[in-house]
Amino acid sequence: MAGRRPPTLQDVATALGLTANTISRALNDKSGVNAATRARIKAEAERLGYVPNVHARSLVLGSRRTIGVIVSNISNPFFADLVSEVELQAQHAGYTVLLLLSYESADRERDAIDRALRSGLDGVIAAPVQERSAAWAPVIKAGIPLVLVSREMPDLGVDFFSNDNAAGIRLTTDAVLARGARDVVLVDEDMPFSTIRLRIEGFRQSLERAGLPFDARQNLALVPPARSFRVSQSWHADDAYRVASDLLDRGRRPDAFVVGDDYYALGLYRALRERQLRVPDDVMVMGWGNHPFTRFMEPPLSTLLLPFEEVARRATRRLLDRIQGIGETGVVTERIAPELVIRASSER
Repeated sequence: MAGRRPPTLQDVATALGLTANTISRALNDKSGVNAATRARIKAEAERLGYVPNVHARSLVLGSRRTIGVIVSNISNPFFADLVSEVELQAQHAGYTVLLLLSYESADRERDAIDRALRSGLDGVIAAPVQERSAAWAPVIKAGIPLVLVSREMPDLGVDFFSNDNAAGIRLTTDAVLARGARDVVLVDEDMPFSTIRLRIEGFRQSLERAGLPFDARQNLALVPPARSFRVSQSWHADDAYRVASDLLDRGRRPDAFVVGDDYYALGLYRALRERQLRVPDDVMVMGWGNHPFTRFMEPPLSTLLLPFEEVARRATRRLLDRIQGIGETGVVTERIAPELVIRASSER
């Protein structure tokens, strides 16, 4: 017995006495169909079991209905959240996602870009390595819409979405200053990223607004990068532990530490504990990222909740608008404010 053929767009149109064009516009949330009719069409499509043939549509439009996402490593919790949200948004719009990883290597990034070009993607969302903006020129030359997230390359002239790094570090630094700290050290990664540069600048601004001097030799404790193709986590608590231990063993006893990632706070806690320094009585600590473990630390870690899901939503919507040729024509840059989460590690 021959199998029952799947319902078509025309079947939905015939059942409702409408044109196939009206059905298509309603199911794709296009203008020109009122809310009541749109709801009736969607209900009938669901009743009939109609599923759009995305592959056939792609052939007609000359599109693969696929977007690429190029990030360093999805074990980085920020990028894991970002990729998950991009995939959800893309799926809702009828697109699939091709994930490509750079592992913070310019060569690996170039390979990912080459693969994206060969795959005929409709658009790309990327957190670039930032060593060579020229590597992205072929994407722009090919007319493929490109949206950057987290790390900025202004010379490319493309849309950019990120959490506000400078504002975020000002929030954490201002919080410990308001609680009496006068000697504050920023622990962050020693990498040439715009995110880190902006955090250092925001940190400096907070100190100077409080009438305190900023001296990179005294106020910065940079963690050497420990990235490789095998690294599963971008930040290592043991690296922060070694940097903090060296600083403390040289006689530095700051009133507070603010860190560029909660994982650094894990190593910092141990270095302080081994030297009988109590958090927050002797030293306050502020984190970054609000990772799930932070509320289980002892004491629970004050930190910063980053809006990476919102960054991903806005970036994906912007990319889809670019692909469809709608929306704002100029370059869009958005930095979304993070949210301070106060816990015991900064409360005296």
